[in-house]
Amino acid sequence: MREAISIFWHRRDLRTEDNAGMYKALSGNQPVLPIFIFDTNILSKLHERDARVVFIHKELQKLKKYYQNKGSDLRVFFDTPENAFEQLCSAFNVRSVYTNRDYEPYARQRDENMHEWFGSKGIAFIGAKDHVIFEKREILKDNGDPYTVFTPYSKKWKNHLAADTFAPFPSENLENFHAIQPEELIKLNDLGFEAFEPQFPEKNITPDLLEVYKDKRDIPSVKGTSRLSVHLRFGTMSIRSLAKKGQKHSESWLNELIWRDFYQMIIFHFPKSIDHEFKSKYAKIPWSKNMGHFEKWTEGKTGYPMVDAGMRELNTTGFMHNRVRMVVASFLTKHLLLDWRLGERYFAEKLLDFELASNVGGWQWAAGSGCDAAPYFRVFNPESQLKKFDPEHRYVKKWVPEYGTSSYPEPIVDHKWARQRAIDTYKKALSS
Repeated sequence: MREAISIFWHRRDLRTEDNAGMYKALSGNQPVLPIFIFDTNILSKLHERDARVVFIHKELQKLKKYYQNKGSDLRVFFDTPENAFEQLCSAFNVRSVYTNRDYEPYARQRDENMHEWFGSKGIAFIGAKDHVIFEKREILKDNGDPYTVFTPYSKKWKNHLAADTFAPFPSENLENFHAIQPEELIKLNDLGFEAFEPQFPEKNITPDLLEVYKDKRDIPSVKGTSRLSVHLRFGTMSIRSLAKKGQKHSESWLNELIWRDFYQMIIFHFPKSIDHEFKSKYAKIPWSKNMGHFEKWTEGKTGYPMVDAGMRELNTTGFMHNRVRMVVASFLTKHLLLDWRLGERYFAEKLLDFELASNVGGWQWAAGSGCDAAPYFRVFNPESQLKKFDPEHRYVKKWVPEYGTSSYPEPIVDHKWARQRAIDTYKKALSS
């Protein structure tokens, strides 16, 4: 008889340290074979030049090296999850599959399908909480309903902390890996993606940065933020280790991690909000159909320097400073009166740190249609934001070198007029 094994299925947890699901798997009775699946259901929707796929590929190379040093390997598949596990179950005596939970609608449907498939074969499918601090029904109102307003959610989140909440899952003495021959990692070109060398943020965060975070986080010309969001997105760093640092050095930074948990649970409890207004009455807003304005926005040629700088930074690097994201999103939904879904999908295509829950949450916040959103009559003035957060134009001049010259375009809409149009349009639609 073939040796019984367990599978650990890496997904958005591309690390071996402090990995909840891996700890569960290695604590079991069977040796563990780690795997990763390049899910064709997801990859088929991406552009061939996608820095996120490059990032994942690089991290998988590191994981393979780690497992090979343990006498095992990371088996990598380019297929649907069902087909990948058909191959695994043909080659191995799989008794259980461990993984870390995901809360996005596609991931939940995938896991429900896989749970049924595993059940038909007598294979246990065991999940763990890993990429949030609190999940599902752990943080609820006193009446049992999910929170839809951040401040009371964050208070209960903090009150729910225990001495061991941020404790890491040990890995140094758990080495029960299944011994297999190593294999070469599939090449990017064979996945249908271009191999190139984008710049990725480093995996480090210093106490010095955290201690000045509150004062510098809104200034886009300085390194006042951690830029660790891509590492949180793909789980190359543990949320527990980062939250612990935030608790020690910066409540303001910790609050940003709580916002992340909050939006993850919004999408868990209200999955339709990924493409429908959380506040249903906002579905009545008659969005503009001016796609010429949308094109100018995507190109960073609106005539509003902070907006244009942000879009050019995004298009060039896959990153946009958080303060600028708010200005850019407000401009699209209020000044241009364009559907928030257009912006959300453009960000989804371009952002290196794209995370569905936070992206949808941020865009609906800007549009006024989300949970705990800015009121519809709050319209950012891009010029005021520029004067306040980039008064010497350091950020703008970096990304818009023609700013201040005759070649820089005139504003595509007048601020005063556009602001009033947005307020009047929203007010009329919401009162109908």
